[in-house]
Amino acid sequence: MPSPLPLVTWTDYDAVLFDLDGVVTPTAEVHMRAWSEMFNGFLADPDAPGGGDRSPYTDQDYFDHVDGKPRYDGVRDFLASRGIELPEGSADDAPEALTVTGLGNRKNDAFNAVLERDGVKAYPGSVLLLDHLRDLGLPLAVVSSSQNAPSVLEAAGLSDRFRTVVSGAVAEELGLPGKPAPDTFVHAAHEVGAAVDRSVVLEDAVSGVRAGAAGGFALVIGVDRGAGEQVLTDAGADLVVSDLAALVEDGGQDQ
Repeated sequence: MPSPLPLVTWTDYDAVLFDLDGVVTPTAEVHMRAWSEMFNGFLADPDAPGGGDRSPYTDQDYFDHVDGKPRYDGVRDFLASRGIELPEGSADDAPEALTVTGLGNRKNDAFNAVLERDGVKAYPGSVLLLDHLRDLGLPLAVVSSSQNAPSVLEAAGLSDRFRTVVSGAVAEELGLPGKPAPDTFVHAAHEVGAAVDRSVVLEDAVSGVRAGAAGGFALVIGVDRGAGEQVLTDAGADLVVSDLAALVEDGGQDQ
């Protein structure tokens, strides 16, 4: 069983706000594969415009420039890190278009193909925590940069667990800036009727942890799925765990 060291008295809080990919479901792995396939195909294309550093895209690039951000921001920030300049394009650009939005749409197609083929199953430890919080009656929300958050939750059988889902599509519709800005988390807290300083944020991405820290939330819990405990701590996490099951080891609390 996980160590009971990082205890949280959940009844001290009024709401819990979950990132989705990498926190509730292992879809971060699907995203990582989709980003890698898309970027490495682009970087290896001898006819691709934009100049810059064309060395292969790596998992470290994902954690440094892409993880947790809205899709087009991830494309834009990675290209900037390599000194590659592409036109912005428009949201309806074809996946073949050599624009920021075209590459983002190409990545989205790759993600959806993998999700449809393989499905997704939530982390067992995350389901354990969701069960625990449901028993306590705490309102829960998902706050995800992904446009696909509702379909991922449906595929995982978890749509009924969350009072609201603030996806990338919702953020775009409302004009909310994405992580590391705190706005999407703040909106989710308001949607479930909780004050920011009474709400908990759970995040595996550096950008998401920074969003929680910037928003003045009561507690920001980093979930280390590869970013690194110290990196998440430095980004503003109050507590870092590798599995959410550790947060259910009540040691007599919440009884």
